[in-house]
Amino acid sequence: MEVLKEPEFWVAVGFVLVIALLVWKGVPGMVAKLLDQRAAVISAELDEAKRLRAEAAALLADYQKRAAGAEAEAKSIVAAATAEAAQFQKDSRIALEAQIQRRAAAAQDKIAQAETAALNEIRALAADTAVSAAQKLIAARLDEKRASGLISDSIKGLGEKLN
Repeated sequence: MEVLKEPEFWVAVGFVLVIALLVWKGVPGMVAKLLDQRAAVISAELDEAKRLRAEAAALLADYQKRAAGAEAEAKSIVAAATAEAAQFQKDSRIALEAQIQRRAAAAQDKIAQAETAALNEIRALAADTAVSAAQKLIAARLDEKRASGLISDSIKGLGEKLN
């Protein structure tokens, strides 16, 4: 019985008694039950994380689709604005050219009118000058004898001119 004096023996006996007491009280079942509960909680959290990840992926795909749609719409708006600006530029250029042509035609009409008025004025001045010169010449060259001869010739030819 030498073994009973060994401290290692008594430690082993105490250990076996503690293990037996723990098994008798159902500690391994409780530990297994706690571990199973913890595994179930972790599994639920993993399932929730997977669901959230799938939902986030769906939202990301939706936002990417919307962003692509918005980008395409922005491109179409820019293209429409560019086409509209080009058409506006073309229309403006045509309108400006038409306005320039109208103004040039109006200026040419005014120039022609001014030329006509100047020519008429020059003709009137020339006629007035010619009449004045003729009056002076006639007054200078026409004496009494010649005037009476012209009057008598005019009276004689008056009958022929009336018929």
